[in-house]
Amino acid sequence: MLPLDLTQSLKSLPIRTLVILGAGLLMGLTPAPTNAWPLAWITLTPLWVLIQNSKLRTHTLLTLSALWGLGYHGLSLSWITYLHPLMWLGIPWVLSIVITAFAWAFGSLWGVALVLAWSSGLRAIQRWVALSPWARVLVGTALWCGLEALWSIGPLYWSSLSYTQSPHNLAVLHLGQLSGQLTVTAAILAVNGLLAETIRAWWQTRERFSGTIGGQTTWSVKSLAGATLAVLLGVHLIGFSLYRQPFADIPEAVLKVGIIQGNVPTREKLSMQGIRQAREKYLQGYQALAAAGVDAVLTPEGAIPEIWDPFTQQTHLFYKAVQPNHTALWLGTFVVAPTENFHITQSLLSVVPGVTELSQYNKIKLVPLGEYIPLQSVLGEFISRLSPLDTSMIPGKTDQQFQSGFGPAAVGICYDSAYGWVFRNQVAQGGEFIITASNNDPYPPRMMAQHHAQDVMRAIETDRWAVRGTNTGLSGIVNPHGETVWLSTPNQFVTHADSIYRRQTQTLYVRWGDWVTPLLLVMSLGWIGLLKIQD
Repeated sequence: MLPLDLTQSLKSLPIRTLVILGAGLLMGLTPAPTNAWPLAWITLTPLWVLIQNSKLRTHTLLTLSALWGLGYHGLSLSWITYLHPLMWLGIPWVLSIVITAFAWAFGSLWGVALVLAWSSGLRAIQRWVALSPWARVLVGTALWCGLEALWSIGPLYWSSLSYTQSPHNLAVLHLGQLSGQLTVTAAILAVNGLLAETIRAWWQTRERFSGTIGGQTTWSVKSLAGATLAVLLGVHLIGFSLYRQPFADIPEAVLKVGIIQGNVPTREKLSMQGIRQAREKYLQGYQALAAAGVDAVLTPEGAIPEIWDPFTQQTHLFYKAVQPNHTALWLGTFVVAPTENFHITQSLLSVVPGVTELSQYNKIKLVPLGEYIPLQSVLGEFISRLSPLDTSMIPGKTDQQFQSGFGPAAVGICYDSAYGWVFRNQVAQGGEFIITASNNDPYPPRMMAQHHAQDVMRAIETDRWAVRGTNTGLSGIVNPHGETVWLSTPNQFVTHADSIYRRQTQTLYVRWGDWVTPLLLVMSLGWIGLLKIQD
């Protein structure tokens, strides 16, 4: 596909459409569980080649860009369709289809918007100022990273280009230790851009000599091809050198943790029988793990679908169960927000023996439509919430500190896992290991694998051990190099005990945050400004 001249030879719009849509679909195969991650380094190239074609009409470029985005985001997010059926919420079958289709389409189109902004932005810059191949790669990479940085603070962020490499390309994922996941995104963009420039230069050379390029390859083609290979190998070698760094964990920092994967479907938690089932499973799991001598036990997001009342907590079943043991409980439940009437938080509580004032982490990134309704004044009358509780949720604050009973920890609940800055902030404040609690019901194993892949990136970026507890899977243990020490079987009741280590190291990303994106943007603006002055 890549050696073809997409800007000249493939003048047929149907063929161009097939090539671009196919490239997007191939990019959609790169995330877990398919894990065709090498494709990410070439499948953005056809779109980049098209952007270089000044003769291609803008509306055609935008149409093709949208198709690439739909192929990538639509396929990688196709697990959203498992929301259906929703009849257990009292939603009619037809409306369940509509809600599911809307959720999938909205999530996919949100990603398409980024692709459209990038392609149209890069096209506009090229028309404003003449860019050399090297400048075009720099500007295109910086523009995408800048747009994705904005995307990453919004309500819908999951399918970053960086997650195409997780969990298997651990070498390049270690670039995240330098400046977060956008460093990986920048590497992927740069390689695709250089490859596109190489193809363009090769075709121009071929046209110039009106025949085979044998013996006629110009220095520019060789230099661009060499640069493509050098960047591809270079980013992997840099990442591999970080990957090979020893852990240097000390025995005094060991923490034995237990995980309970309750496997209680959300639809069952709506009934009293389901609540009793959840209580029994998690109490049984806690007691078994406490007897095995673990220091703390993790339960999933919303493990106990009840409102935790701090005023009556001493009579709560799980509070009383913890007191005679030496084992802390990290309990996923719901808490009424003290300053908000009739609003709750999705929370993780640290129930520690002998401690009455519980540490609490509140989920920061709530799921649109599932835990709150965006534009509720407009959409609230038409879309039912997909949460089992009859009240609105509010997000937690970004400056939270969670005391685990064994030192501070960095915590994420479900959707938080996609946002690297959530964990970076907590580790910068002293978090010594990562705890994530998720539900993942009713989604299929491929969503679970992508969720696990997000936590792999968070462990690497912060150089922390990560403990992942879910309702239906995949629960797991990940070490600071992103290696999965243990992974559960999905859709089964599981208990597991393992050892992790508390750490106090700080990566460049933890210290400085995402500094690569601003640097790329400043360099791009400076180069563009210099070119305009020269004009």
